[in-house]
Amino acid sequence: MPQIVFERQAPASALIHSALADSVNRPFWGDDVAARRRAFPQFQGRADTALAIVGGGFLGLWTAILAKERDPARSVVLLEAQRVGWAASGRNGGFCEASLTHGEENGHKRWPEEMAELEAQGLRNLDEIEATIRRYGIDCDFERTGVLVVAVEPYQDEQLRGEGYMSAAEIRAELNSPTFLSGIWEKDSTAMIHPGKLALELARVASELGVQIHEQSAVIKLQSRGRQVTLHTAQGQLSAARVVLATNAFPSLLKRYRWHTIPVYDYVLMTEPLTPEQLASIGWQHRQGIADMANQFHYYRITRDNRILFGGYDAVYNFGGKVSEQHDDRPESFERLASHFFTTFPQLAGLRFSHRWGGAIDTSTRFCAFFALARGGKVAYAAGFTGLGVGATRFAGNVLLDKLDGLDTERTRLRMVREIPPPFPPEPLAYVAVQATRWSLNQADHNHGKRNLMLRTMDALGLGFDS
Repeated sequence: MPQIVFERQAPASALIHSALADSVNRPFWGDDVAARRRAFPQFQGRADTALAIVGGGFLGLWTAILAKERDPARSVVLLEAQRVGWAASGRNGGFCEASLTHGEENGHKRWPEEMAELEAQGLRNLDEIEATIRRYGIDCDFERTGVLVVAVEPYQDEQLRGEGYMSAAEIRAELNSPTFLSGIWEKDSTAMIHPGKLALELARVASELGVQIHEQSAVIKLQSRGRQVTLHTAQGQLSAARVVLATNAFPSLLKRYRWHTIPVYDYVLMTEPLTPEQLASIGWQHRQGIADMANQFHYYRITRDNRILFGGYDAVYNFGGKVSEQHDDRPESFERLASHFFTTFPQLAGLRFSHRWGGAIDTSTRFCAFFALARGGKVAYAAGFTGLGVGATRFAGNVLLDKLDGLDTERTRLRMVREIPPPFPPEPLAYVAVQATRWSLNQADHNHGKRNLMLRTMDALGLGFDS
């Protein structure tokens, strides 16, 4: 939401500090599933497998399940550096979207000739996620309620006018915020899920299908010799005929792709459960996800126990591109989010936040995932989901398995799948470029959406930065 709105209506600092005072700095999703978490053994010794997967987030887990569904006899071993779902897969907002291209506009700009096919495959992927959840009895609070895209500035209202347009009165009847000028309800393209539950349930299903999962088993080196790839951990060595790398925001084990993504930090607040009276004051009976139209956008949703998750706006890149726990707690971002929350919902003044957290998102220069093969076709890699990985990771798992098996499919024929985006520049250029881009995006949000020369040049070159 553009900052000019909030500067005019900024809540008192005492309200913000009181709301944040008792919040804990860790993801709500992890706390909510702590009692049901299963520990997987550490990998030790030497072993061989047909397929090794590095990373126990959504990409690694979906790939493991899909591999066993394709060939139940194939041996699959998954190595996770810490615990299943602990990184971006356990820190996101729980928006499971059909989009494979980080939105329609980005897709049309880059692959206009195949956008209809990309949209069809994205919706099919979301349908298959829903079917998988039903087939295996996955308990992850899945609600296919869609998303409300809201305008909070006049120029955004002008952009929305057309098919599906909802006036201020109509959009506020769905969710009552004085900041909403208009909106559209994309009803079928997004589901809400509980990320912590989904990660644990995917691990359960993978394990039941015969996948060997090992936690606390960081891969420190990858070697390729002959027909085998060897993954080295501190405790052992795993040799595999094929390998999938699903490390996303973390440095790639393939040096050539180290600068194809950078880690951008996103920040989130979670409220305590709303009372029936508080819930009645805002409506939200259809429980949609919400996203505003600014470059520095907010996203928010309601949980099964009627908490509100409120995140976005700041997208912070730290010099050197390191992923570190010290970046997870950023008071200025949490205070800004709290201020924006009470501007969005002034009727909820007095509500407190139970959790605050941050985490790294793997961002690519084209705003969406890319796919690659290495080491003579024995290693497959996907990264750069740029905040839309909850649903797109399952599509990516299918792409990587297609590529490793040498298959010609509707997925592998896509230009979007075949192309590799340009990397970010190395430091210090990366830091300077990202900060200049953030400044320009902020200026556009405060200048009727008009993009300056830098942003127009980057658009023409197909480059960018987002979260």
